[in-house]
Amino acid sequence: MISYNPKIWFTYIIRFQKSDTIRELLPVLFLIAFYSGIVAYLEIEYFKLTETSPLKNLSVIHTTLGFVISLLLAYRINSAYDRWWEGRKLWGALVNNSRNLAIKLSVILKEEKDLAYFRKLIPSYASMLNKHLKDEETSMQLFDHVDLDLDLHKHRPNQIAKMLFQKINDLYVSKKITGDQLIVLNNEIQSFTDICGACERIKNTPIPYSYSTFIKKFILFFVLTLPFPYAFTLGYYVIPVVTFIFFVLASIELISEEIEEPFGYDDNDLPTTKISENIKKHVEELI
Repeated sequence: MISYNPKIWFTYIIRFQKSDTIRELLPVLFLIAFYSGIVAYLEIEYFKLTETSPLKNLSVIHTTLGFVISLLLAYRINSAYDRWWEGRKLWGALVNNSRNLAIKLSVILKEEKDLAYFRKLIPSYASMLNKHLKDEETSMQLFDHVDLDLDLHKHRPNQIAKMLFQKINDLYVSKKITGDQLIVLNNEIQSFTDICGACERIKNTPIPYSYSTFIKKFILFFVLTLPFPYAFTLGYYVIPVVTFIFFVLASIELISEEIEEPFGYDDNDLPTTKISENIKKHVEELI
């Protein structure tokens, strides 16, 4: 995720980032410009059409469809941002729940061996969830007092959650915590699994295919028909105008595609690795 100061906006206008849509769209922009030039040349120079041509009436259709496409793109980027923001709220909840669990355990438990177990295992859940959502391979890990020899073919966050609850239950059986404390701690661990499930829902449920492809086709056909009516009034200026319109519309769609999956490696994805490191730092401070 790119960190920036939103109050210094002019600097970011003239600066190009790796994630800028113009880099990805540049070949297509040249094609659109070439296509617009060909249409303008045929109408103006070859066929010598005048403003009385029926093609000029297509501008009325573009006026109507322009309103429709703006509504579709507004809904598209809002729905994508909702997914991104929900993911951020879930990871914020994971930070808070990890802190709360660490605070309660630091007060309840007295033996260093038990504290060391949770000092290592609580941050491991966030780290493993980060790798799980990014489909990263996880090597076998071995910490002091904590064996994380996980089965990599099974759900890794669930295995750590099970280890956490197993340890909590062992503490109850050995009379190190009371029944009331067991219930309180169990709720904290259960929240980890709830957060994991919500993140998986975002990751595994993309925007419906038909809706996404329809918008792309709509943008393409809308832009491809723009040069026909406007070449009469704009002349060869239709080339930069149509190219710019396509850039704006296509960029909105590209940005939506990037942020609707917030757990990847794109520049605008959530900084889950950094959040995991912060959880580790905070838990080690508390326990």
